Amino acid sequence: QVQLVESGGGLVQPGGSLRLSCTASGSIFAINEMGWYRQAPGKERELVARTTSYDTSDYAESVKGRFTISRDNPLNTVYLQMNSLKPEDTAVYYCNTVGIYTDFRSFDSWGQGTQVTVSS
Repeated sequence: QVQLVESGGGLVQPGGSLRLSCTASGSIFAINEMGWYRQAPGKERELVARTTSYDTSDYAESVKGRFTISRDNPLNTVYLQMNSLKPEDTAVYYCNTVGIYTDFRSFDSWGQGTQVTVSS
């Protein structure tokens, strides 16, 4: 089983910044993809940003130029630097990781979520 520990959410004013982090632990052989999704009240969960083991990244159009995803492979940790935050960024942010266990089964795991609120 993979455990994901998220941190860094909170309340910030419009225009402010936050940095989310997520660390994966457990019987991990390899991680192929780590990313962040978010879900606002009354809306479906959506991709924010993700990064692969090939060092490629995808971003939602709404966050391009404001958010940056990065990854520390030895620590199995992914970060999301969020700048120029807007009220519409308010949501619960979930970490997701896709990889392979040490017994070579695949996994697709989600964190518990961390609340990000952008408000004055």
